[in-house]
Amino acid sequence: MGQIIKRAKGRSAARGRRHNRLRKHLAGTAARPRLVVSRSARHIFVQVVDDSIGQTVASASTMEADLRGFEGDKTAKAKKVGELVAERAKAAGVDEVVFDRGGNKYHGRVAAIADGAREGGLTL
Repeated sequence: MGQIIKRAKGRSAARGRRHNRLRKHLAGTAARPRLVVSRSARHIFVQVVDDSIGQTVASASTMEADLRGFEGDKTAKAKKVGELVAERAKAAGVDEVVFDRGGNKYHGRVAAIADGAREGGLTL
């Protein structure tokens, strides 16, 4: 008889499965690192990662002191985070990135980060 394999059915488990599927095809290189998006209910975190050496090149989040006082909704803050990470990546010598949405839908705050990064001068 075959074995019964249980699979988690929650929203978080589904996001994890989508992220694993994405990561099969996405990898950041020195020439084109990966722009990783992590989000919680309140905050959003973005990193530019070079997977060849396993190092973060630039990062930004809504937890930073200058963005804590920023007025606006969560989508506006996400766009500001995208612009900030683009500025920091450009300072580190990165012009092109691969966008890793982390299993989240490309909608709302995740799309706002991508828009902000494009406005900041990054090529996604």
